[in-house]
Amino acid sequence: MKFGTKALHAGIEPDPATGAIMTPVYQTSTYVQEEPGVHKGYEYARTQNPTRDVLEKNLSALENARFGRCFASGMSATETVIKMLHPGDEVVSTGDLYGGSYRLFTQVFRKYGIKFLFVDMRDVSNVAAVMNDKTKLVWIETPTNPMLNIIDIDAVAEIAHKYGAKVAVDNTFASPYLQNPLDRGADIVMHAVTKYIAGHSDVIMGFLATNDQALDEWFGFIQNSSGAVPGPQDCFLALRGIKTLHLRMQRHCENGKQIAHYLKSHHKVSKVYWPGFEDHPNHETAKKQMRDFGGMISFVQKEDTLAKAKKTLSRFKLFSLAESLGGVESLVGHPAEMTHASIPKEKRMAGGLTDSLIRLSVGIEDVDDLIADLEQAIA
Repeated sequence: MKFGTKALHAGIEPDPATGAIMTPVYQTSTYVQEEPGVHKGYEYARTQNPTRDVLEKNLSALENARFGRCFASGMSATETVIKMLHPGDEVVSTGDLYGGSYRLFTQVFRKYGIKFLFVDMRDVSNVAAVMNDKTKLVWIETPTNPMLNIIDIDAVAEIAHKYGAKVAVDNTFASPYLQNPLDRGADIVMHAVTKYIAGHSDVIMGFLATNDQALDEWFGFIQNSSGAVPGPQDCFLALRGIKTLHLRMQRHCENGKQIAHYLKSHHKVSKVYWPGFEDHPNHETAKKQMRDFGGMISFVQKEDTLAKAKKTLSRFKLFSLAESLGGVESLVGHPAEMTHASIPKEKRMAGGLTDSLIRLSVGIEDVDDLIADLEQAIA
């Protein structure tokens, strides 16, 4: 079954009670039992919900995974992975990392005795250099947020597995339409479903996929024990969004390509970060592990100052200045003061994330209108 067909049909059956083609919203907190322990497979909605079950099956199919679990947010999904670890364990992650993940790692879990090492994973030898018998997890973002760096999943997984470490990939920027990390040796895939998967800026949700039954059982244990589960209405909205994921991603990629090339040729732009360029670092790796290059772009203007960036950001009309990404509408953000403000400035700067960097989430509007908006904002 190909991707577009899976998006509409995998794990989804007509409602057995009514024949409804759309999965019902099971808006209930509990389920009646015939006698203690005798029920229809559902006891309490934190533990199980039929709407959530269908979404988990559907998303698992899109990631070519045997198992999947949905969470209340991408951060609660990430937290569930880190909760596998013990004091003294080490995690290796990329130096260019989403600010929320960095904050969770360094300000929440570090105080419990877990050590986090951040390296430039574009060169996998940097990963090999810090691995040891205490390393239990390698956390990858690819493409990274917001520098669009590409990390070779196959190569990192090979190194990590030699030390018995698990590999988790934050696949949010790519979506399962563009990339399936489990097929490349990863053990865990994390998604902020909020972004491309749901796709309409109306849901907060996270997801974990794996082919490892023991990992899935742990994720289910934490899902139930910690209780950070999505509500059935959000699950319904995510299922609805997935039905057009392949169509939306095609348009995101088409628009992203045109805008990336437009910006690269602009006389007032000095640098454009987009993995589809042949001179983008690890472009060949992107070609190997992705089906296209996505709709996320970052750029810096030749007048490389914070004041100029802010002036440009204030002038957009179609691109909305807002947190988040991956919705049908185009968004523009200022990572230094928005999504990555929790990362110390010296660490941001070391990875190339300057105060003047602007990040675009290119939507599915008419690309000529988007280019016109960029032209007037930059000019």
